[in-house]
Amino acid sequence: MNVIPLSTALRERTRDAHSTSEGAGFMSALLKGERSRDDYISLVAQHYFVYAALEAATERMRQDPVASRFISDKLTRLPALEADLEFLLGADWRERISPLPATAEYVARIEQVGSTWAGGFVAHHYTRYLGDLSGGQHIGRVMKRQFGFDTNGIGFYIFADIADPTAFKDVYRDELDAVPWDDAEKERVIAEVLLAYDFNTRLFDDLARGTEHAVA
Repeated sequence: MNVIPLSTALRERTRDAHSTSEGAGFMSALLKGERSRDDYISLVAQHYFVYAALEAATERMRQDPVASRFISDKLTRLPALEADLEFLLGADWRERISPLPATAEYVARIEQVGSTWAGGFVAHHYTRYLGDLSGGQHIGRVMKRQFGFDTNGIGFYIFADIADPTAFKDVYRDELDAVPWDDAEKERVIAEVLLAYDFNTRLFDDLARGTEHAVA
């Protein structure tokens, strides 16, 4: 009997959800140049809330024997997001942004599993960071070209401390395949990754409906 590695099962069983989220109307329009700079800023603002929750959970999970395998300071995005928002909105950016409804629900879920369940934390960690190191790199290049950014404004997409993203992702997937979870726990983790993609799609749907409440 062939045992399917967890990284392979994750990729195969979340492919459709990943494609749906990646091709959400808002992101598709943004990448085609059909959205404004303000729309992009609203996306950055929502990312700030998501990564603030995820990286707070990272600090809580540093001592967990399984979750700690996936934690690397090279992935940290919050300082880059803060710098991007200051560049895009000014020094008072914290007072000008607020989470959209889907973002608030997404954040609540990350906070919940990031306090109580290593597998759930890893599911969200995997979904966000491996996505950032994959399709996120394309998004950063397109935003740079569309809006005339240099590095300011797209720092979120720049992983200066990771020289070889492909090699980094390979090591990450090896760690996934080595975790000592039983089949039931692996199923729970896969379900949580699907949930993470759903939250991300709903975040994009909120952005597509209008950004007037995301940035003041």
